[in-house]
Amino acid sequence: MMKTGNGRAVPVLLGAYLIENIICAVAPYDRTTWLAESLTAWIPLVFLLFCYARGVRLSTAACCAMAPWFFLQTIGAHYSFEHVPFDRVTEFFHFGRNHFDRVCHFCVGGFAYPVIEIFERRRLIVNRSLTIFCVIMGVFGFAAIFEIIEWLYAVCSSPEAGAAFLGSQGDVWDAQKDMLADGLGTCCASALYSLFNRPKRPLSR
Repeated sequence: MMKTGNGRAVPVLLGAYLIENIICAVAPYDRTTWLAESLTAWIPLVFLLFCYARGVRLSTAACCAMAPWFFLQTIGAHYSFEHVPFDRVTEFFHFGRNHFDRVCHFCVGGFAYPVIEIFERRRLIVNRSLTIFCVIMGVFGFAAIFEIIEWLYAVCSSPEAGAAFLGSQGDVWDAQKDMLADGLGTCCASALYSLFNRPKRPLSR
């Protein structure tokens, strides 16, 4: 079963993230876009740190599952997702656009790992299958809300800043594909959780 972190994962990951933020804050592609994209990472980070200060401890695996999104989001904020140096991947797979943003959306699914962990630790739902189903549906719902927030920001800001924040690159189905990437990442994180945390006894009768 799950084990809480040994106390080193949080300061190491947080320190690396702060260093990355300082570096990426220097001469970003667009300062307004950098701030808007960075806030989407800073807000959940502050919430996680608040929970940590309140005594909520996650396993090292859960911390590592969330970390890639924070690091990739910060890179995307610096370059603007459309302009992240991702040419080798784009050319190798013969993509018609830069898919760095989709990789970042996929990594959002990593948050499923700590959520399932907390649900099981506190026995909020005793059936693992139901827990995973609720988490997957929750991520899809959150992804939809985030796409609406992106749309509102794009409408309220300047056309250039709005286009940079959306990062749709002319794809009319960008929002739907982003949500799909979020969901697929969640499914993978849920599968990894089930693989690494096999219950010693059935969670339900």
